[in-house]
Amino acid sequence: MKFVNIFILLALMCTAFHSNAASLLLPMDEVQKDHLKSYGIAYWILRNGESVDWLLNYRGGSFLTKYSKPLEDECKIRGVSYEVLPDAKTNSILAEVSDPSVNMDIVKLEKAPKMAVYSPKNKLPWDDAVTLVLKYAEIPYDVLYDEEVIKGDLLKYDWLHLHHEDFTGQYSKFYGSMRFQPWYQEDVRGQEALSHKLGFKKVSQMKLAVAQHIHEFCGGGGFLFAMCSGTDTFDIALAAAGTDICESMFDGDPADYRAQSKLDYSQTFAFQNFKLDMNPVSHQFSDIDVGPYRQVERTRDFFTLFDFSAKWDVVPSMLTQNHDKVIKGFMGLTTAFNKNRIKPGVTIMGEMKTQNEARYIHGEYGKGQWTFYGGHDPEDYQHAVGDPPTDLKLHPNSPGYRLILNNVLFPAAKKKKQKT
Repeated sequence: MKFVNIFILLALMCTAFHSNAASLLLPMDEVQKDHLKSYGIAYWILRNGESVDWLLNYRGGSFLTKYSKPLEDECKIRGVSYEVLPDAKTNSILAEVSDPSVNMDIVKLEKAPKMAVYSPKNKLPWDDAVTLVLKYAEIPYDVLYDEEVIKGDLLKYDWLHLHHEDFTGQYSKFYGSMRFQPWYQEDVRGQEALSHKLGFKKVSQMKLAVAQHIHEFCGGGGFLFAMCSGTDTFDIALAAAGTDICESMFDGDPADYRAQSKLDYSQTFAFQNFKLDMNPVSHQFSDIDVGPYRQVERTRDFFTLFDFSAKWDVVPSMLTQNHDKVIKGFMGLTTAFNKNRIKPGVTIMGEMKTQNEARYIHGEYGKGQWTFYGGHDPEDYQHAVGDPPTDLKLHPNSPGYRLILNNVLFPAAKKKKQKT
């Protein structure tokens, strides 16, 4: 009987503690069992009308929010580590993060951004890291493609990810190695049919129009995130507007032999002074991508995140939050960016200095912002056509995938005036 009474007393004490608890912390350091699903929890909180404090540089960029029993239950269901904090501990953490002498800060996340992914509707023989991690983290998104973009549907969204698309109209330059594959031929037929349906004579013209709509979306205040060839081909298409850079196997007529001299770098987000690779059997689009010339052993292929001032450089600090500052490299159609081709004013957030290459860059355009991330899949070093998708259950603490999810939550941040 005495034992039962003690048990009841302990249960009551536990219940009292939870009912008086002020906050719930999602730690994002090494103790977190599932970093990726933690972002999904943060998004779930925002969708349910509550705010989240993003504690920059505190335990790997942890999340702090008001405690509730449903929230605690959701963390348990998703397998996310959490800590229930009383008022005194919460106040202590906030005081520590706000201390002017430490490189930490608090950013309030207020509203779940409306997400869109630009991706083909048909299942091509590769997957996309962003859609994989959004599904794993249970963050909802809509899929758009050329027709929806041309119709103006981007105005419904806050955030857009570019599937590893080729915006130059050269079908990812797979002609040399894949032109006899059924999936390649189907893609060509489908792209041509859609371009004609939308009133364009060529696929390259349709892709340029899409790129220009996305350009306007960002200028009007949208957030753009792109990986792999969705980065450099986007800028190449914009720079080559009105100039034919596609050889006849792609669009039925020869490329303009003066195309290089006609490029307008003022239209691009990130890159300038690049040289086009107009060889139709080459896999390279230009010298923006250093991939074809890299001489880096896999065991030494890493890039390092910059350590920004959380109180002064809030945006890049948010985008580089991680429990590890050294990230495994990974390849793609566009693997890494030649630093000599990056515009002044672009923020390099991750680089391999010994190779003069940037992997993770950010900038502003108009009222919006964009982020480019080189490579195809952070947990698949050299993803080949036809390879199975990465199983993120095997990589719940992936630092490389965390960078993607930093961008997903970034638009939720309360607008904060940058210090100068």
